[in-house]
Amino acid sequence: MEKIILPLFGGVLIGLSSSIILYFLGRITGISGIFASAITSIDFKENAWKWAFIAGLIITGIILTYTNPNYFQYTIDKSYLTVISAGLIVGFGTRLGSGCTSGHGVCGIPRLSARSILATLTFMLIGIITVAIQRFFL
Repeated sequence: MEKIILPLFGGVLIGLSSSIILYFLGRITGISGIFASAITSIDFKENAWKWAFIAGLIITGIILTYTNPNYFQYTIDKSYLTVISAGLIVGFGTRLGSGCTSGHGVCGIPRLSARSILATLTFMLIGIITVAIQRFFL
């Protein structure tokens, strides 16, 4: 039952937090956009909410590491070069696509943004193709 309730609860919290930020701040909760604009802007007062949001993500991860270490029981069977390359490619893709899956998928699709729907479909299709190539050809 926990395997159903916890992800459902997490999804509700993500949707609720995205709605709160959109309603009260008029901003889209795209992680890559929030992070990129926070580190490139020198106006801390304007970006205080972004830094608080980023800090919340980090602090929550740290808290979960200590309170539920079983959530982090996984192994990565790829080389550091592969993992770093994948991260850089994802980062490049989020800039190229003007946002990440959280911004387009969680915030754009509910607003019926055609750009977000197309971006999310593209993310999903490329992810499926990448996994298929990796599993069947590499």
